[in-house]
Amino acid sequence: MALEVPYRSIPDMLLRRVGATPDARAFAVPTADDTGITWLTWAQIGDRAKAVAAGLAGLGVGLEDRVSILSGTRIEWVLADLGVNLAGGATTTVYPTTEPEDAAYIVADSGSKVLIAENPKQALKLSGVETSLTHIVVIDGLADASAQPPQLTLAELEERGRAALADNPGLIEAIAEGIGPDNIATLIYTSGTTGRPKGVELTHGGWCWQGVAQAGVGLFEPTDLQFLWLPLSHSFGKSLTCGIIHVGVPTYIDGRVDKLVDMLAVVKPTLMCGAPRIFEKVYNKTVTTATGDGGVKAKIFHWAVATGKRKVALEQEGKPVPAGLKAQYAVAEKLVFSKLQQRLGGRMRALVSGSAPLSRDIAEFFAAANLAIMEGYGLTEASAADFCNRHGKIKIGSVGPGLGDLECKIDTDGEILLRGKPVMRGYHNLPKETAEAFTEDGFLRTGDIGELDSDGYLRVTDRKKDLVKTSGGKYIAPSAIEGMFKAVCPYTSQAVVVGQARNFVTMLISLDEEAIASWATGGPLAGKPYEEIVTAPETEKMVAAYIEELNTKLNRWETVKKFAILPRDLSIEHGEVTPSMKVKRRSVEANFAEHIEKMYAGSLAQL
Repeated sequence: MALEVPYRSIPDMLLRRVGATPDARAFAVPTADDTGITWLTWAQIGDRAKAVAAGLAGLGVGLEDRVSILSGTRIEWVLADLGVNLAGGATTTVYPTTEPEDAAYIVADSGSKVLIAENPKQALKLSGVETSLTHIVVIDGLADASAQPPQLTLAELEERGRAALADNPGLIEAIAEGIGPDNIATLIYTSGTTGRPKGVELTHGGWCWQGVAQAGVGLFEPTDLQFLWLPLSHSFGKSLTCGIIHVGVPTYIDGRVDKLVDMLAVVKPTLMCGAPRIFEKVYNKTVTTATGDGGVKAKIFHWAVATGKRKVALEQEGKPVPAGLKAQYAVAEKLVFSKLQQRLGGRMRALVSGSAPLSRDIAEFFAAANLAIMEGYGLTEASAADFCNRHGKIKIGSVGPGLGDLECKIDTDGEILLRGKPVMRGYHNLPKETAEAFTEDGFLRTGDIGELDSDGYLRVTDRKKDLVKTSGGKYIAPSAIEGMFKAVCPYTSQAVVVGQARNFVTMLISLDEEAIASWATGGPLAGKPYEEIVTAPETEKMVAAYIEELNTKLNRWETVKKFAILPRDLSIEHGEVTPSMKVKRRSVEANFAEHIEKMYAGSLAQL
């Protein structure tokens, strides 16, 4: 059945939200001392976004003209993005961690007229580069009066917009009338694992579909309080913004990941979405804290987790939980799980994981702690949120059923194919690549391998291009093995399976700096720098034991025969992970080629 989407565009959706609940809480920001939060109403958000839009219109931004935003997640990002759309423009997103060369490429390739930069330092990334920019707007700091193209501050842009609206109060509504569902709202460049990133053209109709579809599966409730820290440069962040506007979900916005744990205690949210890396870090911290000293505390923790997992297993099978197990679980929750629940603010109704695969073991751990994670799946080319588990109907190991009226089928080689409103218009200025991305009957090729069960729940088994074929002809799904290892070894930051055309499987492992320092406390490595701890024989022995435990869960041809502990964590700066924390395998293998060759030295690897 077709999903009823009552909006023509994001401006239409926003103006209706402002009109319906002008005095309701919209977005909150931290107070200056991080001890509280300050709310903005929908009327205030609407007024400021319209001022930005009128200011941009004064700079010549019109229908589908691109405006780049180069900033971290903050309230001004939302205001700028909504302002661009209200002016008829299309937001081009650039991560603040993007290197100058790539930032310049995205701004130039998109044909952006205006750049909105977080501060003068970010604006400098475009210095001396030939682009279509006519103006640069800086959120923080002072505009450089002598710069070319000319600069102004966001406050000045809003002032100009307010003056224009005083002369023509209906300006933005008139512009909004001319924006339709097929117009581009956003241009998001995929951080491809090879070559130049491609600009994905996403439409107003697709984003409005997202907002309505998310509400339809109970992802958002108007009574929720959401903590939004995700990069808004990522499609997942934009899709959540659409759900927020459609439903009217009060949302605290703060992209400072280093403040995440502290602010959870202040905000006390009921809903939070994140990438698996966040849940892995919470898991690592919880396990290492509870078991680090051994003794009675560790025994109670292991008993509680086992009790919780027994309860979850019965619930997953649709079987009743016996009274005795319920009583045991109540004790486990009081002694152990309540502490984890409090760490997340104490009121969490729903956790959502997306953008990369979540380890089944870690999903089971959170479910055991009564913090079930609704894992979802999607890709930038289909506006980010395409499948999601439903609250109370979670199938662990799956990414849930499709949202709305999205069509999905599995190709003969196992590839997941999608068709529907949220799918991109195409790749910007790349007709050949656009044609290759679709089947003859208009389905988007996702590049992911998966299967649908009888209830329509999707399981994603791996990236098509990431499947490893050993020299013995056996296929291996790296992400499944990596996820299992992260759950087995709580000191892991990243794990990368290697084995393509090799005669056995190996693994590159980076350790979590905080967790491994905690492990070293009280022993001969206490207080030593990270680089020294990871090369110590004691660390090698500890990791080897976890590799042995992992191998008991694998088929013979999948077992990890050798491993290397890396001297540092994988990073965005070294090109090894994307800003959404997806591992770029080719870059990792290139950067740590010596470590890999050392593991295969003397073997009969076929290259």
